Amino acid sequence: MAEIQKVTVGKAVTGRRTRPAFIRELIKNKVLFLMMLPGLLVLLVNNYLPMLGIVIAFKDYNYAKGFWKSDWVGFENFRYLFNSNAAFTITRNTILYNVAFIIIAATVAVALAIIFNELLNRKLSKFYQGIMFLPYFLSWVVISYLVFALLSSDMGFINGILVKLGKERINWYVEPAFWPLIIVLVNTWKWTGYDSIIYLAAIIGFDKSYYEAAAVDGATRFQQIKMITFPMLMPVITVLTLIKVGRIFFTDFGLFYNVTRNSGPIYDVTNVIETYVFRALRQTGDVGMASAAGFYQAVIGLIVVLTANYIVSKIDKENSLF
Repeated sequence: MAEIQKVTVGKAVTGRRTRPAFIRELIKNKVLFLMMLPGLLVLLVNNYLPMLGIVIAFKDYNYAKGFWKSDWVGFENFRYLFNSNAAFTITRNTILYNVAFIIIAATVAVALAIIFNELLNRKLSKFYQGIMFLPYFLSWVVISYLVFALLSSDMGFINGILVKLGKERINWYVEPAFWPLIIVLVNTWKWTGYDSIIYLAAIIGFDKSYYEAAAVDGATRFQQIKMITFPMLMPVITVLTLIKVGRIFFTDFGLFYNVTRNSGPIYDVTNVIETYVFRALRQTGDVGMASAAGFYQAVIGLIVVLTANYIVSKIDKENSLF
């Protein structure tokens, strides 16, 4: 009997050891995997199943024929996109605006987070945080009316000030020269509060003993920020920047369509890939071309984020995403 039990136990142990590592991990943490399952299903349905729509970029989509039976046209949709006169303009605007957004928003958000952290009056600090965070909850439609209230040629607040100063009114919505600055300012105003809260949460989690040791050594608050806060904040800054770099070929449609009020005279400085595709889709109904533009954006965005992450990993591997 003892020998039979040993053989049985030996087989059981051997059986457990021959299981793949993934199966053993699944059995060990089955409760955690069950908790994760709803999130995975949402991710699958919302992010991965729609990728089948990439096929439309290579088809002459016909509503009557449907998704699968529409005729294949290869890269004709991409040729239409890149052969248009606006191809260079929309690509240039998309990239340059996103570069400006990334640099300016990160700089302002980090500065605000440090300022909020340094305020001694915590109630006042939370009040300022709430004020800065409020624009994040406003839709671009609401923001477009706020901007219009400032820039309206007849009743706009800024033109009212110009008239009182003896200056001529400016018709902002037909003057392209002003809009790069206006768009950057509006985007910074909307998103900076949100980003600053993320950086502030990271700063609050820093070990306070570093600051106490620096204070004992005679370091000023500015020196503590420079030598402790900023270096420790760099991993968070790097991750958020890499995420935004990955969307450097994507812009916020509401910002460039609603805030500019779809004004034709300023298309040269406000037309980006999203608005161009929307207008082309509305005028021609060419779903294939719109899908081609989206596919183009996704592929270039992936290449950009992989390249940026590779560069960061070569400089400091700990700050890279993977």
